[in-house]
Amino acid sequence: MEPAASFDPRLLLTKLSVGKTSREYLVDESVFSQGDPADAVFYVQSGRVKLTVVSKSGKEAVVAILPQDSFFGEGCLAGQPLRMATASAEQKSTVIRVEKQAMVDLLHKDPEFAERFLAFLLSRNIRMEADLVDHLFNSSEKRLARLLLLLANFGQESKPIPLIAKMSQETLAEMIGTTRSRVNFFLNRFRELGFIDYNSGGMHVHSSLVSVVLHD
Repeated sequence: MEPAASFDPRLLLTKLSVGKTSREYLVDESVFSQGDPADAVFYVQSGRVKLTVVSKSGKEAVVAILPQDSFFGEGCLAGQPLRMATASAEQKSTVIRVEKQAMVDLLHKDPEFAERFLAFLLSRNIRMEADLVDHLFNSSEKRLARLLLLLANFGQESKPIPLIAKMSQETLAEMIGTTRSRVNFFLNRFRELGFIDYNSGGMHVHSSLVSVVLHD
């Protein structure tokens, strides 16, 4: 089997003839909400989707920002009855909705696709475990640097995209577990050191930012 990185999620669009629908979402528009029935798998065809959770006390946290070609909502395939998080468009996005049964049928009928899909999900789970370790042991400055590098695809199999779209400092703060003022402080320092630049298209992340992550 080829490595998970070679898996092209767009195969989903060609392998499914029924049970899928496409819809465009505006910024901050909800795809599904925490507590909704888990009855479908979703795929980000274009744009970016944010996953958030709200605690019983009302505290909200961003758990993931999913770029183009990401799957989400796959918990329904493991028997999850209700959504554990809220998914909303972080920017204007096109999202494919695949009915749970249609996805189950495809996984049963196409062992190669099933194997690659599983490897794809496992790879993402490894990333999530690394995020947890990052939160437990690294400073907020290192967490921010690592997040920016991940958003720009540095250190991943896919080609780096150093110019990342605009993202609010509030969202960045929620993702690394700190305050907006701290994020603003670190971003200004990164810019002064030449690790990042801003322009009308977004933020340009330089590979030299990795030095912040590696610094003890």
